[in-house]
Amino acid sequence: MQQPEPFNYFNYYTEIEEHFQVARGTSLFLLSPLDWALIETWKDSGIPLQAVLRGIDKAFEKWRAKKSKTNQVNSIAYCSQAVMEEAKRIDTPREEKVVEAPFEDTELDKHLRGSAAKLPPGFEEIATSLEALAVESMLWMDKLEELEQRLTSLEDKMVAIARSKQSEEQILGVRKQLESQLKPYRGKMSAAELMMIEKKFFDQRLLEDSGLPRLSLFYLG
Repeated sequence: MQQPEPFNYFNYYTEIEEHFQVARGTSLFLLSPLDWALIETWKDSGIPLQAVLRGIDKAFEKWRAKKSKTNQVNSIAYCSQAVMEEAKRIDTPREEKVVEAPFEDTELDKHLRGSAAKLPPGFEEIATSLEALAVESMLWMDKLEELEQRLTSLEDKMVAIARSKQSEEQILGVRKQLESQLKPYRGKMSAAELMMIEKKFFDQRLLEDSGLPRLSLFYLG
């Protein structure tokens, strides 16, 4: 198996977004909610960054080799199969990931306090937890993976509270949007991958529609 090059753990989203834009040849192309949900499933599944980048390259090589190209590649979901194939060729134990913060402790403090300030009534317990973490932001710089786990737990609680306030009409509307974006790519993904993408998509749209912040360090900035 190929050994991957070291990479910055918290640049996962940024590197994939930029690489896809370069491969597509359109630097101003914006990823869709489905694209972000898919990238998050790769991150949570431990898919190495290098596997994603190589998969994107392989997918575009295949697309450009086609004699007839009726449509441009408009979603990173087009690269899903190639990414999974590359992931099988790269051996990356999760514990060997490089965890170097692309931010300072002052930026971390701002992220935590800013997220707490954005929380509306009903989320006071989560806001208090974020403020407590911010007080020790300098100490957390040496324990970023543990901090990320805590933030993930807090975000899960936040999603659960927000979901309890959703109406059936809102849920149906999000499902229609998901089906519209996912339909062209269903045949390219496994049932497990589709299930994860659906959950991530629903969670992301719920937070966005509710005006709630993303707590993960991957969204710091």
